[in-house]
Parts: sequence; structure tokens; C-alpha cells
Amino acid sequence: MKLEYSGQENVQANPEKVWSFIQDPNKVASCLPDLKAVEFKDERNMVATVGVAVGPVRGSFKFNIELDPHPEENKVMVRIRGGGLGSAVDLTASADILGQDDQTTLLDWQGQATVSGPAATVGGRVLDAQAKRLIETVFANMSKKMSEV
Repeated sequence: MKLEYSGQENVQANPEKVWSFIQDPNKVASCLPDLKAVEFKDERNMVATVGVAVGPVRGSFKFNIELDPHPEENKVMVRIRGGGLGSAVDLTASADILGQDDQTTLLDWQGQATVSGPAATVGGRVLDAQAKRLIETVFANMSKKMSEV
């Protein structure tokens, strides 16, 4: 099952603070909902175990997460691969980081995911709604934490 998402998040921080935040894997990992464990491989790669609930499919999923910042293009790329409970997820996302006149930053994001296994058989609307809520929660958590910095 293929899924596509896009959205925007207005961050109450200037672009410099946003770049500082998103280039720190510890800070990014802290934005993942229901984070159970994280292992940092290097400054761009981590393995995160998160709790996932999609309809009747519930449990822990393990994801390899790669952060790929491109400050010269005002863009950050994220690649997430992994799964659990017989399901697999492959997600590619990016966000344009756009400074605003009022010293805030707009994150204009988009992502595509492929899901297979029991999580994909739950049904398109349930999976779609849960995945969208998960993505929005990550960006909202990032916005909140960046605004506090």
C-alpha cells in the first residue's frame, strides 16, 4: 500500500535554531511519539523502537532512521525503513525550511510511504489516518521543542 502526505508547520523559532535542532539526532528522536528506545549510529543515523497501533495491529516497530540535511538548499530529507509484527514500512520525507519575515520558520513537508504486511491489510482509511496523525505529531513535537529552545 502506497501513501502520500504533505503539510506545513509554522515554528516559533528562526531558521538558525531550526537547523541547529534538526541536525541533532538526540533532539529529533525526542519528537518521536511513543519512543521506547533509540540507538545512535552516528550524527545522521539512528535505530528507534516505537510503539505502533494501527487498528488491531499493536506492538513495537524498529526503524532505521537517516537524517540528511541540505542547508545549502534549505531542505532536510528523512528516510525511515523497518517494521515489526510482520509488517514493513519504507518512508521518504523532506521538509523545506523557509524563514519568515517575523523570525519564524515554515516547514513545508511532504512524504511517501510504502507499507506491507498486516498493517497494510487493516484498511486504507484506518492506516492512512494513523500514519497522517503520526507524521503531524512528529512535526508538532518538533515545533514545540524548537520554540522552547
